[in-house]
Amino acid sequence: MPEEVCPLCRGTGYTIIEKDGLTAAQRCECYQENRASSLWRNSRIPSNYRNDTLENFSNRDSNELAKIQLILKSYCRDFPAVVPPGLVFTGAPGTGKTHLAVAVLKHLMESGFECVFMDFLNLLDRIRASWDPLSGESPREAYREALETPVLLLDDLGSHRTTDWVEDTVTSIFTYRCNERKPTIVTTNMPDPEMGGKLVERSQAGSMTSWDIKTSLAEKIGMRARSRLFEMCRVIRMPVMDDYRVASRR
Repeated sequence: MPEEVCPLCRGTGYTIIEKDGLTAAQRCECYQENRASSLWRNSRIPSNYRNDTLENFSNRDSNELAKIQLILKSYCRDFPAVVPPGLVFTGAPGTGKTHLAVAVLKHLMESGFECVFMDFLNLLDRIRASWDPLSGESPREAYREALETPVLLLDDLGSHRTTDWVEDTVTSIFTYRCNERKPTIVTTNMPDPEMGGKLVERSQAGSMTSWDIKTSLAEKIGMRARSRLFEMCRVIRMPVMDDYRVASRR
């Protein structure tokens, strides 16, 4: 089926206007429509999060979550004139980190910014596969995309085995994006003392006391990558509460 051509601009993307005796060209209405469709198509936001917005996020009558919503609305309003340019959402699973991160991404796309969602574990798998000529991945494509995407959302940072290769890859991506001031939005479950996370938690079962020692963010991605992350992102710490995914299905 042939592609429909806009009757206003006949596919050129511009219309001619007359004003005060002068002739000028201006962007056709179809340009913004096509641009919005292209941004959404290329964003790779998973179907599970496609309806997530700041407006439909349940703050569960929490003053802390309501304050976070206001901070993020301000971030979206002022973008790209925000310092630091990125965000890192930290907290336990089910607290709404990915919902809010995607909601911010969608706001930025509505303003015309190119954004891409990447699951961090999947990104590492793609980068690793790109070295294999039989994988079907274009050489270094995933790595270049992680470097150059104008606004990048990395979901679930830390969901990987700790190796020297992973640490070097994460550091390389964060260092480049930090130096080039490319906005990066990150979600992570990994605790970090400077972000309010606890590395040791005490639990009591009757007369028995046990201690849960957790792996830190720095141990997962390395101190250099952690330093860059803090340099280029504002920390959004989710408050401690029940897993929303579980609670909403009771």
